[in-house]
Amino acid sequence: MKIDTAGLENHVFLGGNSEFDRGLTTAPSFELPSVTDFDGFQKDAVQMVKPAKGTTTLAFIFKEGVMVAADSRASMGGYISSQSVRKIIEINPYMLGTMAGGAADCQFWLRNLGMKCRLHELANKRRISIAGASKLLANILYSYRGMGLSVGTMVAGWDETGPGLYYVDSEGGRLKGTRFSVGSGSPYAYGILDNGYRYDMSVEEAAELARRSIYHATFRDGASGGVVSVYHVGPNGWKKLSGDDVSELHYKYYPVVPSTVEQEMAEVSGTA
Repeated sequence: MKIDTAGLENHVFLGGNSEFDRGLTTAPSFELPSVTDFDGFQKDAVQMVKPAKGTTTLAFIFKEGVMVAADSRASMGGYISSQSVRKIIEINPYMLGTMAGGAADCQFWLRNLGMKCRLHELANKRRISIAGASKLLANILYSYRGMGLSVGTMVAGWDETGPGLYYVDSEGGRLKGTRFSVGSGSPYAYGILDNGYRYDMSVEEAAELARRSIYHATFRDGASGGVVSVYHVGPNGWKKLSGDDVSELHYKYYPVVPSTVEQEMAEVSGTA
């Protein structure tokens, strides 16, 4: 039997000998830059084309589980590209991941982590632990370090040992903690979170603290905004508690009070 390899042969383009026809039949090529330090040139090129970005995400452990919150604004430098980005990704029914950095990098690798966690569950007949999932993600990102990835994520959830929270970045770093905030608005969020945090909070109190922390970050940080999403992860899995527009939260936390000048004008017009 003879194998037909006609489909693997180069196509012949009929036509003239123009530059366009020659370009179709020749293999694409490009010249490498004539530099002595190509690795340094590559890193500088990645930094040159990487757009400025910002976000605000946070998560903390309390007696009822883990509270996770994030805004929904995506920016490209000074341009707001979207106000409806889901920055909290459901890895499995008991685990959540947050996005900070490059949106495509975070979304792809967190969804890839969800696939690997499911394969682990099918192979071992038990859910992967939060520590194991975060270590798996850190190992993957470590193998791609220096290649331009931009990932600053938190892996939060509930496993056999209780609540778990880990921070993982694109350099392969991994930290265990009780509360984290990641993104350009995190200094503002930390100010509210550290001031109001207590381990023995109720779910309602923890949700309000997370919501207020994200709101104040969006108020001060121009790269954060949109909708504040709040999730709670407990022994029965995660549940979305709220999604509030920050413009409405502003009037909740700062009610409109008539100014002194307006009151004086009203009194003058009333006595005239």
